[in-house]
Amino acid sequence: MTVAAILKHKGNEVISILPETSVAALVRLLADRRIGAVPVLDAMGQLLGIISERDVVTSLAAKGAEALEMPSSAFMTRAPRTGTPSTTVEQAMEIMTTGRFRHLPIVTENRMVGMISIGDVVKARISQQTQEVESLKAYVVA
Repeated sequence: MTVAAILKHKGNEVISILPETSVAALVRLLADRRIGAVPVLDAMGQLLGIISERDVVTSLAAKGAEALEMPSSAFMTRAPRTGTPSTTVEQAMEIMTTGRFRHLPIVTENRMVGMISIGDVVKARISQQTQEVESLKAYVVA
């Protein structure tokens, strides 16, 4: 199974922010959309970085309340790891586990085409395992 299959089921809406978006506006977006991370794109739609709830907490710990008025780009992870639609679920899991992050931007030809979370990967993996078990049961019974 590939990331393309996850995006087909999940959809590939990309909620993003510009680098100058304040941390306060970012926090509102994360809360309103009930998401944990957002890609930071330039005006041309190129991926510059990603900023997560963890980055917000780190910024508040370092700068206090003044962090809320600072641009998100000051605290984003620059040049994040990415996947492509052809990345397998296993590869995505490995990238995310090794890098210790929960969100993976999906890029094709330098354009964001989606974002998956570790939850999406786990859900896909469970579905894949369930299908394999059902196939084996059908094989044994036949």
